[in-house]
Amino acid sequence: MRAVTIHEQAPRGPVTPNIRYVEDWPESPPPGPGEALLRTICSALNHMDLWVGMGIPGVEMSYPRVSGCDVCAEVLEVGPGVDASWVGTRVIMNAACEVASAKRPDDPPGSTLAPDFELIGEHHHGAHRERFVAPVSNLAPVGDVDPVNAAAFGLTALTAWSMMVTKGGLRPGQRVLITGIGGGVATSALSIARWMGCPTIVTSRRQWKLERAIELGAEAGVLDTGEDWSREVRDWSQKRGVDMAIDTIGKATHLACVKSLARGGAYVTAGCTTGPDATTDLARVFWNQLRILGSTMGSNDEFHEIAALFRDRKLEPVVDSTFDAKEAAKAWGRLEEAEQFGKIVLRWD
Repeated sequence: MRAVTIHEQAPRGPVTPNIRYVEDWPESPPPGPGEALLRTICSALNHMDLWVGMGIPGVEMSYPRVSGCDVCAEVLEVGPGVDASWVGTRVIMNAACEVASAKRPDDPPGSTLAPDFELIGEHHHGAHRERFVAPVSNLAPVGDVDPVNAAAFGLTALTAWSMMVTKGGLRPGQRVLITGIGGGVATSALSIARWMGCPTIVTSRRQWKLERAIELGAEAGVLDTGEDWSREVRDWSQKRGVDMAIDTIGKATHLACVKSLARGGAYVTAGCTTGPDATTDLARVFWNQLRILGSTMGSNDEFHEIAALFRDRKLEPVVDSTFDAKEAAKAWGRLEEAEQFGKIVLRWD
């Protein structure tokens, strides 16, 4: 069957030269208990597609490899124990599959223990292929919607929702800072902030991205020139600071985010594309009673919450561009250049 593969690992990049469109990828096995066989209509790229191409420390990967964490698909067949009414349903997928840990008799209570996830598209071959199998518990129906928008919605919206609402406890009307506007998580965070009535300020290294974000509902933008921009954020907030900073950039932006927070504010991170070894300000953290939170993807319950908002047109993704699956190398190239604003989608029909 048709698939887009990462032909071999490129530890230092670029990944794009290793992208291949093939027509002889092995067929998926029949769905097992609790599973469904999906026919891909559209799949979407995330930064994860670059990380898979470069290799992820601690994750064993063989190549050629099919990545892809986001998809809009039709259920073709279901496995034992799955209601037959799923067949023919158009769905999106939560690529994060929770891994059950072995229990030991001396384990402490797990009340605050974060789940361990394996990702379809990272630990396992993903959605950039004609057909594949996924757990039904990780699927959500989307109805008769544009499959491009549906494919672009899932993972980044789930990540942003878990960051802002579940873990960060964002309240309507609070002020929000989003760094690196243009990426999938950042644009999803802006959509959620707008829906919650939260005034939002964004940063970018590109002026045109700031202007686009303002068109989409951001109140203000800060051009990131590599210098400390926290004073501009505090000026925008009448010196009070923001209640939440959403950051996936890491080292280059962490300290400015912390300095931008109001008392009791939350810095929430789901990535560190510029590096993990950030400098922080612990005096500011304890004196202002700040919260520093990490977040990775989200649960199936959270996924069904955002899917309901998508079906009701309360939350919408931002789509940068679409490509035929045969043009996958161009899609990866656009992602790798970091010039996109929103999600990049592949069409399979």
